[in-house]
Amino acid sequence: MDINSMVTTTFNLEGFQVIKHLGVVRGITVRSRSIVGSFGASVQQVFGGNISIYTELCEQARQEAFELMIRHAQAMGANAIIGMRYDANEISDGVAEVLAYGTAVVIQPITPG
Repeated sequence: MDINSMVTTTFNLEGFQVIKHLGVVRGITVRSRSIVGSFGASVQQVFGGNISIYTELCEQARQEAFELMIRHAQAMGANAIIGMRYDANEISDGVAEVLAYGTAVVIQPITPG
């Protein structure tokens, strides 16, 4: 069972039962815009619409936080994460923190019976 496919925002996984709660897990990354990226985004802002430079930066930060959370859960012995969420905060101008968090659990398939 690959933990990457066993992460959910809900508090259960259909067909599985939680047999052990291991606690909160998290992954955190702090990112800043580069001068080149800020300039490129400024140009995109003039024309309106999606600012793809920022979209890409945000997606990279979320992916990194997610992967760190997975590693934290694996180190605790989890094979799933339930109640997963993201949070983001601006620390200072142009610097943002992205946090992925959830509850690390051990699950097993529900056996009919």
